[in-house]
Amino acid sequence: MQISKGVEWAVHAAALMVGLPEERGLKAEALARYHEVPTAYMAKQLQALSKGGIVQSSRGAHGGYRLARPATDISLWDITAAIEGYAPAFRCTEIRQNGPCALARKDCKTPCQIAASFAAAEEAFRDSLKSVSLADISAQFVAGSSQEHLLDIMHWVSSEAEPLGHSQQG
Repeated sequence: MQISKGVEWAVHAAALMVGLPEERGLKAEALARYHEVPTAYMAKQLQALSKGGIVQSSRGAHGGYRLARPATDISLWDITAAIEGYAPAFRCTEIRQNGPCALARKDCKTPCQIAASFAAAEEAFRDSLKSVSLADISAQFVAGSSQEHLLDIMHWVSSEAEPLGHSQQG
């Protein structure tokens, strides 16, 4: 299973939004600049987060993005699913019904051991991501960072955060 860099970028962007003051947002350009990634690609991830109900957006001169709900209510799975979708990573093609020793369709009423194992692994993966909130990530980051670094981030956020105009969902 490979998770796209879009998920990584989206989690980093959302984590930065945890520290936003009330009624303030960050523009896609600012988030891209902060992380030194292409603006168009960051904007694409933010649009997916908006459609997924993770962030709310506001357009225009006083536009930007902020979290749509508390960081405690946003899991790493929520962000991953908003970017990657909900489809399973493993898709069984029923290859056991092929070849010289193929099973008849009627004999394949339950998933094979391989499909069942992949499904169990994916469920464990999703459950693990569901158990970690954006607030957890932020708390771990704060605990592992120097006071100087945290102050640098706070100053950057303060200088870049825009007062938000009218919010939009999706």
